Amino acid sequence: CRSRNDGSYYKRIIKEMEVMNHPMAYVHPTAILGENVTISPFASVYEDVEIGDGTWIGPNVTIMPGSRIGKNCKIYPGTVISGEPQDLKYEGEKTLTYIGDNTTIRECVTVNKGTNALGYTKIGDNCLIMATAHIAHDCVVGNNVVIVNAVGLAGHIEVGDYAFIGGYSAVHQFTKIGEHAFIAGATQIRKDVPPYVKAAKNPVAYAGVNAIGLRRKGFTSEEIYEIQGIYRILYQQKNNVSQAVEQILEKFPDSHYREIILNFINTSDRGIMKGYSSGV
Repeated sequence: CRSRNDGSYYKRIIKEMEVMNHPMAYVHPTAILGENVTISPFASVYEDVEIGDGTWIGPNVTIMPGSRIGKNCKIYPGTVISGEPQDLKYEGEKTLTYIGDNTTIRECVTVNKGTNALGYTKIGDNCLIMATAHIAHDCVVGNNVVIVNAVGLAGHIEVGDYAFIGGYSAVHQFTKIGEHAFIAGATQIRKDVPPYVKAAKNPVAYAGVNAIGLRRKGFTSEEIYEIQGIYRILYQQKNNVSQAVEQILEKFPDSHYREIILNFINTSDRGIMKGYSSGV
């Protein structure tokens, strides 16, 4: 009988405390789990999975191959991470799904892995993905993003830091949503939504600058006034996009926020959303 004084017994007990796998959970022997990870009953963790320290995997969660989950995340029952893309071009290639640190994913969310187009799907740090949302293949979601219940992100979508997408909104593939944008609930997003704005209506249209959200994030009044002035030229003075860009360059000195807005406009492949009175 091995003595408890040789150290191995205590190391084994400590390791079992660090990774709290419920006996009714399935964890593949090659999965890499950090310290203090909790795997709840009936959860399944497959091969080629990495889970960071302190993360909680709730009951009936499925963590499929290619998952790379950060530290201190919470993943609630019924969620499936890194499922195969719902893309007819996908041929079983090995791709990944990244979930950042301190991100909460609520009940019955589905996050599909990437395809060869990008190679991964990514959700950043400190995000809240509410129940029944779907994030498709090759999406890149920034940090501190809130995606409300039943939002659907199609493939290849980019969402900037601190964006908020209201419940039951549907986002067309290859669309971009800028940082600090606020999307009203049940909005159909078929065009790119620039940074710092509010978007609403169907089809999506400009509804003002997200001033309340910006103040909550520490923007000064001067910064908000600058952003409002830029969007006044773009959306409220009957300019087309080219005319608006020329006037913005003339009337506003070079600044951090001017460059972020203009770069978003100039790199928009789908075109930016219109104003309320401009139609689609």
